[in-house]
Amino acid sequence: MKSEEFKEEHEKSNKRNFVHPSPRMPNIKVFTGSSHPDIAQKISSRLGLNLGKAITKKFSNKETNVEIGESVRGEDVYIVQSGSGEINDNLMELFIMINACKIASASRVTAVVPSFPYSRQDKKEKSRAPITAKLLANLISVAGADHVITMDLHSSQIQGFFNIPVDNLYAEPAITKWIKENIPEWNTSVMVSPDAGGAKRMTAIADRLDIDFAIIHKERQRANEGDSTVLVGDVKNRTAIMVDDLADTCDTIVKAADKLREAGANKIYAILTHGVFAGDAIEKINSSCLEAIVVTNTIPQERHMKLCPKLQTIDISVMLAEAIRRTHYAESVSYLYTTVPY
Repeated sequence: MKSEEFKEEHEKSNKRNFVHPSPRMPNIKVFTGSSHPDIAQKISSRLGLNLGKAITKKFSNKETNVEIGESVRGEDVYIVQSGSGEINDNLMELFIMINACKIASASRVTAVVPSFPYSRQDKKEKSRAPITAKLLANLISVAGADHVITMDLHSSQIQGFFNIPVDNLYAEPAITKWIKENIPEWNTSVMVSPDAGGAKRMTAIADRLDIDFAIIHKERQRANEGDSTVLVGDVKNRTAIMVDDLADTCDTIVKAADKLREAGANKIYAILTHGVFAGDAIEKINSSCLEAIVVTNTIPQERHMKLCPKLQTIDISVMLAEAIRRTHYAESVSYLYTTVPY
């Protein structure tokens, strides 16, 4: 009898101490810096997590201070910080957060950088010029990052600047999906690259959609004469869809749109991965012949959208969240190169 009573009491004790498994992902923490908390919140919500507790502030002398507000010991940590706003301050914030988690015994620290800054400084354009993208790769590694997740690097070779794994996701699947859902005449339209450098990206999307493409490139006619733009391809009486990785001052995009309108294009769209919109870029877009300019939300666009009715966004947080989930469970991320998760 005593043994039966002991067994019954033991089962009751087990039931009292049993913790039902949480729907959240185990052993994972997502933190955000101050550059783009909105996308970090969307990523964590997609994963069924709460954002990790972290406080970022500046001292009176402008030094950056970071406090991680919860234990990360043995955790798989992801820090979301995009290359936008006060870029240099945000980078310093990222380095400090990576290092703080690393020395707090996190099992792995991944930097999730939707828009990788300094990516255009990836080679020596002239004597004594720095390769700043390489320097940034070194700084991220030295800070303690074990892995980097980013999107649409300006140059794919930047991945080779790192001594740690880099997952460079592509916006192509999300862009293709947006085109099919928002441009009724997409199957008779023409994909256009606003310069020769973006031809590879543009033709990849044109192949996905099985439509024609055209290229705008600069050429110098004679010595001492300015550059002229030449359109290679036919856009007359058709919808033109320009694709590029980044829009900064928007000079190239606006001039290319004017060229397409001169060539007889009915409607002109511009779709870009990273919308920086520096200087008077928004004013240029508003006064341009563009039907719409579409960017992903790798960089915050709330303020720009209030100023520019032509501006629309594509949410790529689902792709970043899926990349994090697959990384955490050691699954392949190549699925994301062709598909947008539902």
